[in-house]
Amino acid sequence: MERRNAWTTYNAEELKKLNAINEDYKKCLDAGKTERECIALTIERAEAAGYKNIKDVIKSGEKVQAGDKIYAVCMNKMIAMFNMGTKPLEEGINILGAHIDSPRIDVKQNPLYENEEFAYLDTHYYGGIKKYQWVTIPLAIHGVIVKKDGTVVNVNIGEKDEDPVFVITDLLIHLASKQMDKKAAGVVEGENLDLLIGSRPIEQDESLEKKEKEAVKANVMNLLKEYYDVEEEDFISAELEIVPAGKARDCGFDRSIVLAYGQDDRVCAFTSLFAMLDVEKTERTACCILVDKEEIGSVGATGMHSRFFENIVAELVALTEGESDLKVRRALMNSTMLSSDVSAAYDPMYAEVFEKRSSAFFGKGLVFNKFTGSRGKSGSNDANAEYLAKIRQAMDSQDVSYQFAELGKVDAGGGGTIAYIMANYGMEVIDSGVAVLSMHAPWEATSKADVYEAYKGYKAFIEEMK
Repeated sequence: MERRNAWTTYNAEELKKLNAINEDYKKCLDAGKTERECIALTIERAEAAGYKNIKDVIKSGEKVQAGDKIYAVCMNKMIAMFNMGTKPLEEGINILGAHIDSPRIDVKQNPLYENEEFAYLDTHYYGGIKKYQWVTIPLAIHGVIVKKDGTVVNVNIGEKDEDPVFVITDLLIHLASKQMDKKAAGVVEGENLDLLIGSRPIEQDESLEKKEKEAVKANVMNLLKEYYDVEEEDFISAELEIVPAGKARDCGFDRSIVLAYGQDDRVCAFTSLFAMLDVEKTERTACCILVDKEEIGSVGATGMHSRFFENIVAELVALTEGESDLKVRRALMNSTMLSSDVSAAYDPMYAEVFEKRSSAFFGKGLVFNKFTGSRGKSGSNDANAEYLAKIRQAMDSQDVSYQFAELGKVDAGGGGTIAYIMANYGMEVIDSGVAVLSMHAPWEATSKADVYEAYKGYKAFIEEMK
């Protein structure tokens, strides 16, 4: 079924809105390269829009009413925002869900070492990556170091023009004959993704009898002590993430593409946030939930498998109608959700893995996937036809450009989202998102038109689903 190219539909006013949304989106990508940074940014914007922390609401003892705006945070890596509707919660919630973790490289807990007068950080990659893509590119370090006294030191090195950057080295082509014969998965081994962070020895007093044997490592620790007041043992209680250094950029002569790190899945997360903040009064309560750990199975306290969302819905039921386990169950079962995650954009350079009639295309709007999974739909939520019809009606009512697609050819591979987890409550869920080129690479590409249509589509979902 042929779908229109969204660029051909815009008038001057809509192009102005499109550009404004994308400029804001790029700022969010720059400010939110880790889960913690995304949550801090979201809280700042939510509070500016009148949202209150549920902890403060509970302490106040006040009842929650229609029109109230509430948010709850889990471990600074997961957030749920609620715009309370006029209908009781047990009649269901319109939920926008997306994840804010992205493939990256993590720093281990005992990472700092010296080898032949080079200082390194030992690492462990996170999520599905092609390891060879992460060598020889400028890298930045983001995260927190928490000292024993509870002091939290925020780390962000490599993003400012005056900052140093870091690198993972690769073997020079002149000596790489054996390396070039390897399969792609083994060209660079996981244990060789260590980050080069220095090569200059610390200055030592010649009069000292005992000199530092690892003078380069000592110099690095001296600098960390000077700038961050941390010791080597503080790495044990640190969460440091290695990400590509640099800002989101316009791509193409026509500036129609956003090129940036982490667009899987922050393109869905930030457009969901924009839509949520732009909605005022609603009949059904609206929710935007941004979660962690999707790239490794949605596990742990901050992944979608946790009970965080269920617990917060229970708190809201108690704050509106009084405690009732049955009403919590009804609220979850009667809800509708867009499980928003990116889709593979049809790439003519690799056409052999796509089935063209069922592919997502750049510039043709928000993508819906009736099912995901792999092979025989393994690990998938499969949305009901009745729900798809309601989705179509909601999108058409606000003139959203959208398309239906699958990830690729049936046996070419596959992938999953958080959809099946929320579907366990009996709610209606469908996968949706933005088509991305070079998904999971250090730099991913999206169409500005699709970013705009995603925002429009998420807003239409909140407002039109009854």
